[in-house]
Amino acid sequence: MKIKIIGLGKMGLNLVSNLVGNKHEVICYDINESSREAAKELGAHPTEDLTSFFNTNKEEQNIYWMMLPSGKITEEMILTCQDNLNKDDILIDGGNSKFADSIYHYHLLKEKGIHFLDVGTSGGMSGARDGACMMVGGNQEIFKKIEQLFKDLCVDNGYLYCGEAGSGHYLKMVHNGIEYGMMQAIGEGFNLLHHSRYDYDLEQVARVFNNGSVVRSWLMELTEKALMENPTMEGISGQVPSSGEGKWTVEEMLELGQSAPVITQSLLTRYASMDEEKYGEKIIASLRNQFGGHVIPKD
Repeated sequence: MKIKIIGLGKMGLNLVSNLVGNKHEVICYDINESSREAAKELGAHPTEDLTSFFNTNKEEQNIYWMMLPSGKITEEMILTCQDNLNKDDILIDGGNSKFADSIYHYHLLKEKGIHFLDVGTSGGMSGARDGACMMVGGNQEIFKKIEQLFKDLCVDNGYLYCGEAGSGHYLKMVHNGIEYGMMQAIGEGFNLLHHSRYDYDLEQVARVFNNGSVVRSWLMELTEKALMENPTMEGISGQVPSSGEGKWTVEEMLELGQSAPVITQSLLTRYASMDEEKYGEKIIASLRNQFGGHVIPKD
């Protein structure tokens, strides 16, 4: 197939590598010249501007695949695609867009006869390159028409048609919420081991945990790799940014009146990690001093 990729960041470039390796013809664009050059070295055909990108093979039905950050950048590109794509073209959003936005984009593009699929993509950079996990929402007939594309890009049993528009990104949202909780548990456990009365080699601990234990996983494998590269975690601030999907998961939990305390707490811990001022903690320390005469720790 001919695939037209928009966005050649870490995930986009690895997706290009995967597509080229599976004998697909890739036309691509990114605002960054070095990214375009990297795609060319992989065997893709980058264009220097969006006008050339959209006009290449314009007489054919085209499959476009966006790998862009969620939010404003994706929103603006959707509108650009609305103006430039032909009726019956297919547009895939493989980024981490909010599922409600994907529902809106599906209906917006449908008005012009453009088919839209929302694809939650998991597996990180190595997955995008060597075999990903993908969750697809949108029109089932369009999915069936290009299903071979997902077979080529994903590991065995690594893709799922989820249902109507938004369902792919909804599933990826919950997937990321689960991921938050799993990483939080690993971080807390290894923090306890780090401070314990025993002198554990934490790299070796991660290794044994990942061989035959109940908690073996890719995340544990990555824990071992991280500890091998930096056993003391030297130079790392400890701040843990949040991409947004954990927040969306918690918002959906509240909307449904359900309970997800582990995911919620892992999100709140990330927020706390970003607070350098720690104003609230200073208030608490001051209150302890006011009512109990406790010493206020100083910087």
